Amino acid sequence: MTDSVLPGHPHIAYRGEDLYIEGQRLSDLAQAHGTPLYVYSKASMLDALAAYQRGFAGRKVQICYAMKANSSLAVLQLFARAGCGFDIVSGGELARVLAAGGDPAKVIFSGVGKTRAEMRQALDAGIGCFNVESEAELEVLSAVASQTGKTAPVSIRVNPNVDPKTHPYISTGLKGNKFGVAHERTLATYQRAAALPGLRVAGIDCHIGSQITEVAPYLDAVDRVLDLVQEIEAAGIPIHHIDFGGGLGINYNGDTPPAADALWAQLFAKLDARGYGDRQFMIEPGRSLVGNAGVCLTEVLYLKPGEQKNFCIVDAAMNDLPRPAMYQAFHGIVPVRGPAAASATTYDVVGPVCESGDWIGRDRSLAVQQGQYLAVLSAGAYCASMASNYNTRGRAAEVLVDGDQARLVREREGAADTFRTEKLLP
Repeated sequence: MTDSVLPGHPHIAYRGEDLYIEGQRLSDLAQAHGTPLYVYSKASMLDALAAYQRGFAGRKVQICYAMKANSSLAVLQLFARAGCGFDIVSGGELARVLAAGGDPAKVIFSGVGKTRAEMRQALDAGIGCFNVESEAELEVLSAVASQTGKTAPVSIRVNPNVDPKTHPYISTGLKGNKFGVAHERTLATYQRAAALPGLRVAGIDCHIGSQITEVAPYLDAVDRVLDLVQEIEAAGIPIHHIDFGGGLGINYNGDTPPAADALWAQLFAKLDARGYGDRQFMIEPGRSLVGNAGVCLTEVLYLKPGEQKNFCIVDAAMNDLPRPAMYQAFHGIVPVRGPAAASATTYDVVGPVCESGDWIGRDRSLAVQQGQYLAVLSAGAYCASMASNYNTRGRAAEVLVDGDQARLVREREGAADTFRTEKLLP
């Protein structure tokens, strides 16, 4: 029997009428663990990482997984064992890295709003670098490092004013975005960093956005960052590493982002041409490593026909799959067991949360019946990590599949788990 592989999901395929992830039938996992249920493919994550590793062959590069995409401990453990460092944006994420066995010396701390407590926590752990995002942050980090008797390695995040051609909510490199130091203020900021006590200039950082599907924005950013490196080093401040962030997109709905190895072949050609190809580089992929490795399984609760819309009501909701409500994002939705007996109907796929914004997919043609399971695709990134307990809904369980083996890596939350830290009045 020939597998029918889903486009963009090389480890998710129909075998006959049944949808499999690697060697596991998804209907079996839904029945064993209940729904909603996140299921991840180990092979998919490692294959995505391997594409970056191929692109970096012979180069000095540290891959730091941007863990905000999916911060489940088992996922972090998988990447730590594969040699990855981590890009974090909070003290809580640092605690997760350490709990998963990650090397703090391979941790980069990004984010515009680091607190003094988080700075002390990171200094005590001995992280590799702080990506500083404002001149005010430099001053505070200098004070905290001096008070603790430690030296903070810093990299200034530069805002190059490059349009990443993505959704405005996940664009980070334009002048109107909150991230980074303005291009024209970069040299002055480096001069201040070099003069402050408790700081050591380590590198330069740039991250222009997320779900980028074109090469041109990366090439533009490379040119702007290298111009700055040249200017900063001419002022007597050496730059030891260059960090180009992440942001490479995945295929949600016929998107055609470049493969990681092909993208980096083009970027290194430019770096070599400008004489920087032998530098130490950092890269922070997130979505592109985990996004298409995951699905969210959900049960069809009711089919509700209407005059203007037909609704397919499922047990997954905006608290499990926040991206459609937040970004009007598209996720593929397919049946877990092949062609249904019923003919296809156009539905809005919606969840049970008491909000009109609680939708998973609009105007989807589905041959589906009550009680069947659906798989929401591309759910490995920014789903479990952004999940909430809205409507006192427990967060879904998570399963990691490795070949024909499936391991429960997060238990489903019960109602009591959602209010465990709360206190009743006397």
